[in-house]
Amino acid sequence: MNILQLCYLISAILFIIGIKSLSSPITAKRGMQLAALGMLTAIVGTFFDHRIVSYHWIIAGITLGTLLSLPISLWIPMTKIPQRIAFSHACGALAACLIGAAEYYNYHMEITSISMGIIGVEVMLGALTFTGSLMVAAKLHGLLPGRPLIYKNQNIVNLSLFALMIGMLIYICLNPAVNAVFYWLLSLSFLFGVFLVTPIGAADMPVVIAIFNSYGGLIGAAMGFMLGNKIQIITGALDGASGFILSMLMCKAMNRSIMNVLFGAFGKVDTKVEKNASHQDETKSVKTISTDDALNFFEHARYVIIVPGFGMAASQAHYALREFADKLKANGVNIKYAIHPVAGRMPGHMNVLLAEANVPYTELFDMEEINAEFAHADIALVIGANDVTNPSARTVVSSPIYGMPILNVDQAKKIIVLKRSMNPGFSGVDNELYYHDHTWLLFGDAKDSLTKLAYGFKRNWGH
Repeated sequence: MNILQLCYLISAILFIIGIKSLSSPITAKRGMQLAALGMLTAIVGTFFDHRIVSYHWIIAGITLGTLLSLPISLWIPMTKIPQRIAFSHACGALAACLIGAAEYYNYHMEITSISMGIIGVEVMLGALTFTGSLMVAAKLHGLLPGRPLIYKNQNIVNLSLFALMIGMLIYICLNPAVNAVFYWLLSLSFLFGVFLVTPIGAADMPVVIAIFNSYGGLIGAAMGFMLGNKIQIITGALDGASGFILSMLMCKAMNRSIMNVLFGAFGKVDTKVEKNASHQDETKSVKTISTDDALNFFEHARYVIIVPGFGMAASQAHYALREFADKLKANGVNIKYAIHPVAGRMPGHMNVLLAEANVPYTELFDMEEINAEFAHADIALVIGANDVTNPSARTVVSSPIYGMPILNVDQAKKIIVLKRSMNPGFSGVDNELYYHDHTWLLFGDAKDSLTKLAYGFKRNWGH
C-alpha cells in the first residue's frame, strides 16, 4: 500500500467516525474535528498522486480557499449559518460542475458512453444545485420573498423541463461527441435549479438544505468515478446517503413527503385559512402581559420548559435566554429546553445556537422526549416558535400544517410567548395557542424582553 492509498484509508475511517459522532450533541464537536482531520489527511495524500504534474494551481487554490473561509468562519454569526451552509453547497456544486464541463471539453471526442453518463449526471446535478442553493440562501437572507412564488401550471413546466433534461442526458450518452446538446443540458440545469426552489416556501428550507446536501454527495461520488479517485467516491456516498436520510427525517418531522415539499408550495397562505384566522381575531382576543407580571409567574414556578424558535435566532437572544435561565436555576427552578426537529431554518439550528451560549447539553430534549412533560410544567416559555407549537396542526384539516407533529405546549399550566407582533409563522396561519385562556403574550424584541426579565428577576428576588 502506497502513501496515497494509506492516507485515503485513514481519511475514510475518520469521516465515518466523525459522522457517527454527530449523533450526539456531546460528541458532535469531536466528530467535526475528526472529519476536518480526515479532509486534511485526504488533501495531504493527494499531493502524492503520480498524476499531478504541477502544484502551482493546487497551492493557489488552497491559499485562496483559506483566505476566503477564515473571515466567513470568524465573522458570520450563528444566526446566519443556514444561508452560509446553502452558499457553501452552491460553491461546491459549481466547482464539481466546472470540473465535469472541463473534462468533457478536453476529452469529448474520445469519451465512452458510461463516462459520458457520469459526467452528465455530475454536471446536471452540479448546475441545478448551484442555482438552487443560491435561491435557498437568498430566501433565508430575505433577498427573495420567503413565500412560494408560483404561477399556473408551474409543476407541469418543471416536470416537462426535467424530462427534457433527462432526454438530453440520454442523448449525449449515446452521442458523446455532440457538444451542443451538452451545453444546452448545462444551461437548462442552471435554469431548473431556480425553477425548483422558487415555488418552495421558507418553512421547507430545512428539508431543501438537506436535499441539496444529498445532491452534493452524489456529485462528489460521480466526480470520484470520473477522476478515478476512491476517497471522493467514499465521501460522496457518505454525504449523499446521510443527506437523503436527513431529508427523510425532516419530512417525517413535518408529516410530509419529499414530493409534497418539492411540489406542494408549503408556506403559501391559504385564503380560506387566512379568513378563518381573521375571523378568529375578531371573536377572540389575546392576553398581553408586562415584564413585572411575567416575573410574578416565574417567582412561583418550580418547573419551566423553554421552547426556542427562529424568533430567538433572529433577535440573537440565546445569550440573554441562558442568563435568565441560569438565574431561575439558581433559585431551584427545574429548566428544560424542548427542541422541535424543524425549529429554525436548518436541522439542529436551535441546538447549535444554544450550545454557542453554553447551555448544557443535558438540558436539551427532543420532541419525543419532552412532550409528555408539558402537562407537569408550571410555565412553558415560547420564544418565537410559531408553527411547531400550533394546536391547529392536530385538528384543522384545512391547515397547511395539519398532521405535523408539534410540541404539546398547550398542555402546560401557564404559557408565556415572546413575540414581536401577531404575524403568523411560515405557514401563513394564525396560532391557536395565543388565544388559550392560560396563554399570555409578552410583545417586543426577544433579546430585550429576556434581558429585562433577567434584570427584573434580580431586582425582585434579591439575587
